Amino acid sequence: MSIVFLLIGFVLLVIGGEFLVRSSVALSFRMNISRMVIGLTVVSFATSAPELLVSLQAALTGFSDISLGNIIGSNIANIGLVLGITAMISPLTIDRDFYRINWPVMMAFSIVLYFFLSSNKMLSRVEGIALLAGLAVYLFFLIRRSRKKDNVVAEEVDEKLKTVSSFKIVVWLLIGILALWGGSELLVKGAVDLATQLGVSERVISVTMIAVGTSVPELAASLIAAFKQEKAISLGNLIGSNIFNIASVLGITALIQPIVVQSSKILTSDMFWMIGIAFILTPLAFLPKRFRMGKYKGFILFAGYCIFVALAFLE
Repeated sequence: MSIVFLLIGFVLLVIGGEFLVRSSVALSFRMNISRMVIGLTVVSFATSAPELLVSLQAALTGFSDISLGNIIGSNIANIGLVLGITAMISPLTIDRDFYRINWPVMMAFSIVLYFFLSSNKMLSRVEGIALLAGLAVYLFFLIRRSRKKDNVVAEEVDEKLKTVSSFKIVVWLLIGILALWGGSELLVKGAVDLATQLGVSERVISVTMIAVGTSVPELAASLIAAFKQEKAISLGNLIGSNIFNIASVLGITALIQPIVVQSSKILTSDMFWMIGIAFILTPLAFLPKRFRMGKYKGFILFAGYCIFVALAFLE
């Protein structure tokens, strides 16, 4: 039954996330928020909702390692699995914002998270507030910069949602919230049961299976785009997702319920993998072919992810 719970949980999270994004964007249009701001804030927060509900549910029920493992594993999967496979199918172009803004901010948040967790073996409410404050500064800078450059942000914002009725918005919002709540409940329960049956820790299940599950929408979308030879998922979007995972998901979760590090492997293994696979993006971006992520670089990232998963189950 644990596998069934996991599968149903994943499906409900995908459905809930989709309806929450739709309702949030439609509501934002009603409030006359610009398309650019919607893309940078509303869509980003809404797409992080599945991870947030899973981490919050796990923290509230005493499974803190699932809260941390879910985010750490998801960040590793976004780069190693999603970016790796996509680059192997369809090469990606890397823009200058990667090394000027996005990558340094992602590394800064990753290192700060490690410092917070290692200093007192927990993520406190004060540290959660600090992460959220850092995210607010980052978003303020992005919005100001985007307005100055007068560029179009967030292609995923659907203009058709401007005409959605209030009734539909409310229904979509309710479906999204209920599906996310139910999905997170089943996912955490299934993960704990499966870990018990396999004789591994909840941390192992969360950094591998749950993390991949919450990365499935990004992986599916990028693979479809890559096979169709369309513009595949951008490196900026993936890095942005990693930043939001740390700053908003863990920040909000810690604010509601401080997250305690239960397994030492979170600090001695998983965090180093997350920081390491993020760090390696810079040499890959410049060597040997600059500003291009081709199939060989993608294979390196994917192989690294496979090694991480194998080592997680062997520990």
